[in-house]
Amino acid sequence: MHFRNIKNNTIMQSLISTSDRLVQVANCAFTRYLYGNIAWNNRLIGIVGAKGTGKTTLMLQYIKQNFPDSNKALYTSLDNIWFVQHSLLELADTFHSYGGTHLFLDEVHRYSDWAREIKNIYDSYPALHIVFTGSSMLEIFQASVDLSRRAISYELKGLSLREFLKFDGKIDLPVFPLDEILKNHRTIANNIVTQIKILPQFKNYLEYGYYPYYQEDMPTYPVRVAKSINKTFDEDLPAIEPVEYATIAKLKKLLAVIAGMVPFQPNIASLSGNVEINRNILVKYLYLLDKAGLINCISDDKISLEKLSKPDKIYLENTNIISALAVGNQNTGNVRETFFANQLRTKHTVNTASNGDFTIDRKFVFEIGGKNKSNSQIKNIENSYIAADDMETGFANKIPLWLFGFLY
Repeated sequence: MHFRNIKNNTIMQSLISTSDRLVQVANCAFTRYLYGNIAWNNRLIGIVGAKGTGKTTLMLQYIKQNFPDSNKALYTSLDNIWFVQHSLLELADTFHSYGGTHLFLDEVHRYSDWAREIKNIYDSYPALHIVFTGSSMLEIFQASVDLSRRAISYELKGLSLREFLKFDGKIDLPVFPLDEILKNHRTIANNIVTQIKILPQFKNYLEYGYYPYYQEDMPTYPVRVAKSINKTFDEDLPAIEPVEYATIAKLKKLLAVIAGMVPFQPNIASLSGNVEINRNILVKYLYLLDKAGLINCISDDKISLEKLSKPDKIYLENTNIISALAVGNQNTGNVRETFFANQLRTKHTVNTASNGDFTIDRKFVFEIGGKNKSNSQIKNIENSYIAADDMETGFANKIPLWLFGFLY
């Protein structure tokens, strides 16, 4: 059977038509930071990330740019109604039999026993490449079957400040690693502020620049952020973790409580009573909400959150969630610390500090504040810095807060 006839295959026609349509309209003018870091030649690639960060777009862009013969690549979402009557194994077998080489599978967590079927496809079809995406809550290497020897995994975060400026058509600037920022922040900042008024753009980013879909309809962006959060609770969480409706309602209440704190240093016993969840279960769900990209749980460097210990501080995952959930109740200090923790966690280890606000990579200590913030709390600490808001350029160990938005 000749490969070109795959488009006449009645079993897969709806999937093929949807894939072609989505690939055709994919915009490749801007690609996320992760795009160039993925080893696309690997036979099995997993991409996880919070809802709305651009995982689907990433795959569609790769197909459009690398498969002029659209028959060789197929995109599909595993929440498609097609899979009510057909299996993933059936899709792979049919696609492979017509000469297909690359399967791009979206929202795998919405498909029962996804890990086992992907493992079987990987083992049974050596010529087939698979890229799959799922919720950031997915424990790809702790699934019911062993994928650790087969899959290479990546996590896609939301837009950095640097990406936001490029995506918004303002300016295209390079990534600056943390070590370079610490050593040369004055030179870097001076170069940037001669090209763009950075502080107004930074304020815009804090309000609406984290999720790429802000460009689709700015006035309704906060509503869409809230809806995306609800979908994470109502759809993604139950698909990954057995959870009752009553518990989901309590977790939504928990998120609302965290949104109003400044920042939130949790008393687990009190919080457990407030949201009516057993203490141990509460800590477990805090970890899940962290994985879901809704909160950031920060502990000291002697504790691992994966061991389900109580976090020392809890922030909303990014400042856009603050804007959506804490309308009229935003605390400037909380917004600053949320931004810093969010941007640093993408490539670095972030812990709380006994003196200062954060320890980065168990080496650098940071105090977060406004432009008049003194170094009194960290003056005798080696490798200590101030990340200061409302200033274009810094001096000595005082670095503009916005500059930490150029790490990826």
